[in-house]
Amino acid sequence: MQPEVRAVHDVLTWAQVEETASSIAAMQEPDGAIPWTVGEHTDVWNHVESAMALVVGGQVEAAERAYDWVRSTQRADGSWPMKIVGGQVEDHSGETNMSAYLAVGVWHHWLIRQDDEFVRRMWPTVRRGLDWVVDMQLPFGGIAWSREWLDGEPGAVNPEALLAGSSSIYQSLRAGSAIADLLGDPQPEWELAGGRLGHAVREHRDEFLDKSEFSMDWYYPVLGGAVRGAAGRELIASRWDTFVEPGLGIRCVSRNPWVTGAETCELVLALDAIGDRTRALQLLADMQHLRAEEGKYFTGYVFPDDVNWPAEHTTYTAAAVILAADALSHTTPGSGIMRGTTLAPDFAEIGLECGCESADQVAGVS
Repeated sequence: MQPEVRAVHDVLTWAQVEETASSIAAMQEPDGAIPWTVGEHTDVWNHVESAMALVVGGQVEAAERAYDWVRSTQRADGSWPMKIVGGQVEDHSGETNMSAYLAVGVWHHWLIRQDDEFVRRMWPTVRRGLDWVVDMQLPFGGIAWSREWLDGEPGAVNPEALLAGSSSIYQSLRAGSAIADLLGDPQPEWELAGGRLGHAVREHRDEFLDKSEFSMDWYYPVLGGAVRGAAGRELIASRWDTFVEPGLGIRCVSRNPWVTGAETCELVLALDAIGDRTRALQLLADMQHLRAEEGKYFTGYVFPDDVNWPAEHTTYTAAAVILAADALSHTTPGSGIMRGTTLAPDFAEIGLECGCESADQVAGVS
């Protein structure tokens, strides 16, 4: 049996965290984009997560170049292309989860830097992104996952919702509402959409596309904040043995013997959010076999073959490690971003269109 990990510094020193942030900055492209890895595509969700990690790791100038890139690549409707490679759009379709996540990054930057000018500069971009997202809400409360683009114009909406994506959007709406309160520019339509969305994530998970073989669908309702307390602990317990590989991390897909660092660190953050610090620390320790030279991280590990696959170092994996280390060490003022303690309060379940009775209190949340 492995010994219990008692402190983050037993896993990573802060100097190692800063080294990992430097490895992300080293892969940033001249225009500010942060691709998955050198030569690969950039998407705005993983790009923003990397920018958050850069701020935590002291790479503020690189982080702010990353946020400038976000502003420069937003389309008029508030969305971003799903894939950009070397400054060229490879996939024009827009994904709601990606377009929402900027709000989390901007609020996180504010918590750490307290830079009023930065927040005001980013606010129109955040607002357009979240307005686009809430316009894609489905009657049961989930958010349609994407919209196609044809000949330079918005096309058909894909009318299905992803549970992991919608769970992340719930956090984004709370972050966006916190920014709105900070700036004195309330957005009641986001609060209404957030109440309906949180209700869907808690009560209507069967209405989302079935992606239950992916670990993200398991823990994201907790990570995004819609399911916490006893309900969150019960949800995490329900598939622990399916996904967790002791000593290695967690599987990305239940049927594949492949553990991945980013998903493992996201589960670390979810566990921290429900107060399960011991298992969170152990999982952070378990995935350190993916650490490579100069603080980089391999994406994953195929354990029957004893091989890192793919043979690449990814910025989003490194970023997830940094955010998990910060959450568990409480090093920066942004360390609680996933716990949700600084976000706008959970939204009231009002105006439901799913057939359920609307309530004044949010069910299932501690």
